[in-house]
Amino acid sequence: MSKFVQRKKNNMKFPLLLLLLPPLFLLILSCSALSDQQRKVYVVYLGEHKGLKTSEEILDDHHSLLLSVKNSKEEALDSVVYSYKHTINGFAALLTEEEARKLSKMEGVVSAFPSEGRLSPHTTRSWQFIMQEEGFKIFDSTDWVQKPKKDVIIGMLDSGIWPESESFSDRGMSRSPKHWRGICQEGDAFNSSHCNMKVIGARFYVKAYEAYHGALNRSTAFRSPRDNDGHGTHTASTVAGRAVAGVSALGGFARGTASGGAPFARLAVYKVCWPIPGPNPNLENTCFDADMLAAFDDAVADGVDVVSVSIGAVGAPAHFANDGIAIGALHAARRGIVVSCSAGNSGPMLSTVTNLAPWMITVAASSIDRAFDSPVLLGNGVSIMGQTVTPYTLKSSVSYPLIFAGDAVVPGTPANVSGQCLPNSLDAKKVKGKIVTCLRGAGLRVAKGLEVKRAGGAAIILGNSVPNGNEIPVDAHVLAGTAISSDGAIALLEYINSSSNPTAKIAPARTVLQVSPAPVIAGFSSRGPNRIAPNLLKPDVAAPGLNILAAWSGSSSPTKLEDDRRRVKYNIYSGTSMACPHVSAVAALLKSIHPKWSEAAIRSAIMTTATSEDSLGNPLTDASGQIAGPLVYGSGHIRPEHALDPGLVYDASYEDYLLFACANAGAASLDPAFRCPTNTNEYPFALNYPSIAVGTLYAPVTIKRTVTNVGNGSALYRVSVVEPKDVAVEVVPTVLKFKKIRQKKRFTVTLSARGRFNVDYEEGSYTCDTSCRVIANLKPAKLWIFSLLQYFLEDFYSKLLRFRDREASGSLLALPCNGVEQTATTQSKLERVARTNHHPSFLSAINCGVEYLYTDGSLGDASFSSGQKQTIKSSTCSCL
Repeated sequence: MSKFVQRKKNNMKFPLLLLLLPPLFLLILSCSALSDQQRKVYVVYLGEHKGLKTSEEILDDHHSLLLSVKNSKEEALDSVVYSYKHTINGFAALLTEEEARKLSKMEGVVSAFPSEGRLSPHTTRSWQFIMQEEGFKIFDSTDWVQKPKKDVIIGMLDSGIWPESESFSDRGMSRSPKHWRGICQEGDAFNSSHCNMKVIGARFYVKAYEAYHGALNRSTAFRSPRDNDGHGTHTASTVAGRAVAGVSALGGFARGTASGGAPFARLAVYKVCWPIPGPNPNLENTCFDADMLAAFDDAVADGVDVVSVSIGAVGAPAHFANDGIAIGALHAARRGIVVSCSAGNSGPMLSTVTNLAPWMITVAASSIDRAFDSPVLLGNGVSIMGQTVTPYTLKSSVSYPLIFAGDAVVPGTPANVSGQCLPNSLDAKKVKGKIVTCLRGAGLRVAKGLEVKRAGGAAIILGNSVPNGNEIPVDAHVLAGTAISSDGAIALLEYINSSSNPTAKIAPARTVLQVSPAPVIAGFSSRGPNRIAPNLLKPDVAAPGLNILAAWSGSSSPTKLEDDRRRVKYNIYSGTSMACPHVSAVAALLKSIHPKWSEAAIRSAIMTTATSEDSLGNPLTDASGQIAGPLVYGSGHIRPEHALDPGLVYDASYEDYLLFACANAGAASLDPAFRCPTNTNEYPFALNYPSIAVGTLYAPVTIKRTVTNVGNGSALYRVSVVEPKDVAVEVVPTVLKFKKIRQKKRFTVTLSARGRFNVDYEEGSYTCDTSCRVIANLKPAKLWIFSLLQYFLEDFYSKLLRFRDREASGSLLALPCNGVEQTATTQSKLERVARTNHHPSFLSAINCGVEYLYTDGSLGDASFSSGQKQTIKSSTCSCL
């Protein structure tokens, strides 16, 4: 049936996830400790504005609430950071913990939660690759986008924009659409002239950041919408950049025409992310809930049609009522605005996905069919394929001495990181003039290259850990070098260990297209299941996010290292942050063609037309080469052209979302004007969503769904079922007949467990296919698929107990990474290689290589092993 899905143009697929999910015990890392009497910014959320009060009256209401916990009117007024007055009803204020607790108990207050820096920022070929997968030989937006019926505005919540980039030219564009009501806010190196008919608005939000970190250091960041980081410029050009011919990354890699997915859409920029003070401040950006909510409030009032958010929680995700992104997205969705969010970069561990609400599209990351091959030729004649985009090369005719970093560390380097080329860890006398093999794990990939250069090394070979598998995010290192897979790292270390005089050559890199298999789901891409709402499958879809070329900030180097003085106009970057704007662009295109569709209908069209197959017609795989599944990619990989004509869609309303929140938040409403039902048992999986997830399946569960016909006319759908081994599936009725467009039909899916489950997951499907009968003008072959998975409760508890036992003894276990049996088999080989050479750091690097802090995934890795608990606590990463 999977090959049938690939052939049919108008197929629809709806993942169905059955999870037996117990509570998770989470380690939460805190950046600072504040006493009860110290004030910090809290968000006080009051629900929805009813449109009956003026801005002054709203502000007075907020001051009155504050006065109830403050000693004077002046103190209440001075404590206000933001007053949300457009669509979101609430405010951000400087409060003590006790003041926030008192406010949270008052009538009409939904929640009061601290606004801390728990949020962080999570192409040429990518769009061409997507369109080739749908039958277009050359990407041209006019090939598949009909004449727009609506001028679409995309709101970008990110680190700002570099407006001089050619990607943001407004040549040939008309004046701003009539529904635009925003402004072009001026600030450092940014005035009203930097907005145009492409970038029609720009704002910045820094109050919560400055309340926490103090005044912004304007020598390292612009106090304006201007992007000093590069991340915001990259995502903005990916979603809506104009076509620019002849661009490439540093060194001429990936040369071609750069274009966003919706090149004629307008951009509205909302800068909410700022550098974390300290060395190399722009390596790490942070984004505060209070600033995010202010941006959402303005974006909705400004008139945006789509909001793109490549930002997510660091550590455990908050419940919806305490989550600034979830609250902002809810108010946007109520007004028909599509919100697309990145899934996070903490894969391949399960239950790491962020941005978990059903009123947003959550996007996983995948590869495209492009590589930057730079093979390594060992002295024994063995060739190991690598990839890089560094512009520096070695003499191709010369063999260089090869050394493992673990053999060249200075005294006092911790044994568990001795092979990872951390700053000031290498002995210059041992590495000078040599190719140094470093391992991914703790530290930044580009910083490892900087350390090799500092110590006088000739080049770097960066070896993958097991969870990273064959996936290679490329970097513009500051010296010659390449990166290799985990299998390549094994072979290389075996050679070093067996040779008395190991040598190697590194060939110059070249851009290679039509690489297969593609797409492959990135190892760093965060996985489900959903920790906040186990009855909702997340992520929703996957899109290109590995090694994406797009516009870059003129004030940021390609590595973002402070000592890197190089500047580029376009840069290659990786992460779910890069995947998110691909989906935002598809949503914008759908909005332009189907302006009357709801945000839920657009999300449904994107999800139900996604594919679970790669370019060869085989099941999608992950970085380790294993077959992926809905916990990894949700409904599948996006297919924009298919999404234009999905046949059927699942619609949902604001009230449906509130009911869902009631069932997943202890009967607590997100809107004081909406009372949760007394009995919410049926609502956890009653939301009319394009996928189905059931938290427990101890007894039969019947799920109701409603589909709306958005095809060209009459249609008849017949259902067939392929059941999982241990789950019985019954769909009623088995025939759905539509007589006209926008007609709705209801059906039920009943799931029943057959005895005890013996595996973690099981998959099955049912299809509803019109190929057996076509009525009127309906296009043939609308396909309907559900994938069934089963999460095994007792197995999870046994793993959780092992986790708790290990943690209690002073170590952290990240589980599971790619499946217990497979990981154990692979690690035994790696352990043998490392132990033979006496390098415990290699063991730490392979135990759990987890991308951290950034949801852009380009720079950071974290590895956890026995004895590293203190190291983890002092870092900015989290292991969940």
